[in-house]
Amino acid sequence: MRLPIQVEAIIFRRNDDKIEYLLLKRLPERNGFWQPVTGGVEEGETRDEALRREVMEETGVRSIVAVMEGLFYFEFSDPNLNQEYVYGVEISSSEKIVLDPKEHNEYRWCRFQGALQLLHWKENKEALRKLNTTLTQH
Repeated sequence: MRLPIQVEAIIFRRNDDKIEYLLLKRLPERNGFWQPVTGGVEEGETRDEALRREVMEETGVRSIVAVMEGLFYFEFSDPNLNQEYVYGVEISSSEKIVLDPKEHNEYRWCRFQGALQLLHWKENKEALRKLNTTLTQH
């Protein structure tokens, strides 16, 4: 059973001192917008377990370099979905992306501004801004 909690993974990689973000395009019948990895937490699962499962299911990525917690959190007005926790998920630049064809039909690696322009939801944009600020402050 799915709980009313979502996780969002903003996947990124470092390429020659540049940070690139992975965006996935939902199928046309699922509204066809660009987004990070998102998914529900299932009963008996921690948020971290759900995050890793969703990353693997939606992108085929099994090897995560680092997870940044506490990045962003927001609540939905939809009574079936109460809250979403956003994480930064770093992967190796050599990692191959394999989409789940039941959810997404395209992916794109983007620099910050390109990713910001593609994202559909304001909460996704705000989360990306927070992650980018965190990653570029050092």
